[in-house]
This record gives sequence, structure tokens and C-alpha cells, in this order.
Amino acid sequence: MITTEKAVLTAEATINAPVEKVWEFWTNPKHIINWNKASDDWFTPWAEHDLRPGGKFKSRMEARDGSMGFDFEGEYTNVVLYQFLESVLGDGRRVKVEFWPEGTQNTRVIESFEAEDMNSLDLQKQGWQAIMDNFKNYVEASDKFERLRFEIEINAPAEKVYRVMLSSDTYSEWTSVFNPSSRFEGSWEKGSKIRFVGTGEDGKVEGMVSRVRVNIPNHYVSVEHYGMLSDGQEIESGPGIQSWAGSQENYFFEEKDGKTKLTVELDSNAEFKVYFSDTYPKALEKLKEICERK
Repeated sequence: MITTEKAVLTAEATINAPVEKVWEFWTNPKHIINWNKASDDWFTPWAEHDLRPGGKFKSRMEARDGSMGFDFEGEYTNVVLYQFLESVLGDGRRVKVEFWPEGTQNTRVIESFEAEDMNSLDLQKQGWQAIMDNFKNYVEASDKFERLRFEIEINAPAEKVYRVMLSSDTYSEWTSVFNPSSRFEGSWEKGSKIRFVGTGEDGKVEGMVSRVRVNIPNHYVSVEHYGMLSDGQEIESGPGIQSWAGSQENYFFEEKDGKTKLTVELDSNAEFKVYFSDTYPKALEKLKEICERK
């Protein structure tokens, strides 16, 4: 009988968080859906975990444009709290995840996995490492931000909601709830710089400096904020920037029977949580009114 050994690859990261928190974020489905993707063109709409030896786990992974998707699933064979997880995937490959505390505030995570035969070893390693990097970024950002979520159903197809939401004239109309002079400068094209601008009561131009991470028309848009406008001047460093740098604002468009569920996910620091929680639903009601009247 001839047997062959599968190549074993690894992905790893050192995360600025204690091991208890890292374990929680790795194993809890409410967190998994936020970091489990190799690129911004993909996402995990749901996940389920039965965290015990013999327990099953499954995560649904889908392309943002709806073109493809698959279930990533398996069974745990060994679980040692805050130390390691061993599992067998649905295709029989073995995976081990180790959690190594480094002091009290850092944790090294090492994920070893048997390679499959369809893709090159380099491509597989890049994909698993990209997911690991997303996990690290998500855990570390959780100390700075709370992710707020707002939803609204609009009686219009996704193409129209997307167009009205992002066109310059109608963007200014629905975001006037935040500031009567609200507008954007730049492009919504993927990779582009975009500035969100408004004039304050003192006549000074203020706002955010951002980049478009992803733009899949009629499906998904993601923006990352990295700077601020102060009296018309761009500022990309300093204490005021550190509290916002890396925050995201994401728009999801889901159409069914000619109606669109629009979901907005927004990273907020503690200072602005109450403001956004009160104002963003009003802005979305304004957007709904514009989409349904035009």
C-alpha cells in the first residue's frame, strides 16, 4: 500500500492582545464573520461552532458579487482552552491552531494546515496568511472601535439604491442630516482617495480623508478613513488622527423581489457612538425617501 504525505503549511501572527481575548475572537461566530476572508472581495455571512472534541464547525464564504461561494467545515478532534485547537476538515485534511502567550498582552497564533491538491502551495499559504492578517487587524482594532450596524429596507432595486447613495447630488441630499453642506470630493473607484467634506458653523471646512477599499457596484462598498480635514488642511498624523485611523464604513446592498436591504457597518470610537446611533438611522430614512420618490 502506497501512502503520500501532504505538505504542511503555516500562517502566523503576533497579536497585541491577551490570549483569552484572542481565543474568544478566534472561536466566537459573532467575531468570525468579521475577519474570515482572504480578500475584501469575499465575506463570511454566517458561521457556527460547537467548540468541543467531536464538535462540528462551519463557515459560509461567498464572493461579494454573488458569483460563487462555499462552506468551510470540519470537526474538532482536540480542544485545550487557550492553548490549541486540532481539527479535521471535510476533505480529510488536518489543521492545528496554537495560541502562545508572549507576556500578558501579546499572543502568537500559529496555524498549521495540510495543503490541498488544486492550488499551488504559495497560493494556499498566501490565502491562509491573508485571513490570519485580517484576524490580527480585527482583534487589535477592537480596542479602538466599536462596530455599529444600521439596516433599512428600501422599495427600490439595488442598482438604484447604489446610484442614489453615491451620486454627488443625491449623496449631499441624504447626508445633509449630518451636515447641511455635506459632500464628497474625489472618486468612488476602488483604490481612490476620497474626502468627505462639510463646512462648520465657524465657516471652516472639516471632514475625513479616506480611501475606497472595495467597490463592487450594487453589492458592496468599503471605505477606510486615514486622515482628517481641519480648516481645509489634510492631517494624517497626531493624537486626533490615532483615534480614527483605520476605521471603516461599509455598505451592503441585498436585493430581493425588487426591494433592497441596505446595511451600513461603521467603526466608531466611544466619543461619537451616541451621535452616530442617533443620526445615522435618520440619514438612512432620508436616503429611503429619495430612492422611493425618484
